[in-house]
Amino acid sequence: MESTKKYFEYQGIIHVHSVFSDGTRPIPEIAQIAKEVGVDFLLITDHNTLRGKFEGFEGWYGNLLVGVGNEINDAEDKNHYLAFGIDDELGPTMKAEEYVERVHQLGGLGIIAHPDESRNHISKYPPYPWTLWNSELFHGIEIWNQMSEWMEGLTHFNKIWRIWHPRRSIVSPKQETLDRWDELNLKRKVVGIGGVDAHGFLHRLWGLFSIRVFRYKVSFRTIRTHVLTDEPINVGEDVQSALHKIYQAIKEARCFISHNYLGQAKGFTFVAKNSEGMATMGQSLPLRPNTVFEVNLPREANVLLIHNGKQLAAKRGNKVAFEAPAAGVYRVEVKLDERPWIYSNNIRVTE
Repeated sequence: MESTKKYFEYQGIIHVHSVFSDGTRPIPEIAQIAKEVGVDFLLITDHNTLRGKFEGFEGWYGNLLVGVGNEINDAEDKNHYLAFGIDDELGPTMKAEEYVERVHQLGGLGIIAHPDESRNHISKYPPYPWTLWNSELFHGIEIWNQMSEWMEGLTHFNKIWRIWHPRRSIVSPKQETLDRWDELNLKRKVVGIGGVDAHGFLHRLWGLFSIRVFRYKVSFRTIRTHVLTDEPINVGEDVQSALHKIYQAIKEARCFISHNYLGQAKGFTFVAKNSEGMATMGQSLPLRPNTVFEVNLPREANVLLIHNGKQLAAKRGNKVAFEAPAAGVYRVEVKLDERPWIYSNNIRVTE
């Protein structure tokens, strides 16, 4: 609970692959593209390798901060896990419970990638779901994965349209994942992030020519994660100190997800207030008769208040307020023209 504390917002792109695994561009080129779309940070997650970190590609690229984590998987190529803030490479020789525990022991940040992925129409790209739900050592889950959504909706009939109009096919997170996320948060804090899962794949059409599916610049204009840090991040400051601020904000769930294709979400706030003080996302506030949630938006939209996983109320505007009728876990979803735009993390109202 905080009374008047100020936070600093930074928006970034999480879950990106380079030539060090199955991406198609080197990290400096990817960083340049991220700079061009105007984000503050970029988190690289090549498969089972920290080569980008060991070879010195983590750091400042002008005013863009690049961090290097990795995406770990087990021997069956399931249980994909985004790990940040560690120096150990944890590969597919380990079981999921082992690398989740190891990331925790090392003090890293661990996020489950595309947890409910399911598809069977492209044998070359099978689903990579998460199965280790009895663990309590992961920090969060990727509630919206751009590439998973795009591929799960892909068929032989719509392939050409989805290749030529990739951003239009990104609509919303899976309801199954949102329900699971809400259920997890009834027991403990589990942060939700958005990932692009960018590779810049080359796809050959009719055997005649190749087209790059979801170019990095296109991917970087869709799903973003915005973090609220305790202290400002100054361009050029110590890289590990700056990255720690981002990782810590994510660990504490002081963040929200936006679909940038629908509009810039910078400036969104979701707070709870009463006579005891104020709480933002990832924090808690004791229930009092005058407890109110306030939502501020950069433009008018429809705001849905979610309580313990169920929609409680809805209002339209760029500044809206809701009363808190009971203790529980609250978050908001914001829609533009009925399309999901912003997903907040939770605020807990305690007895």
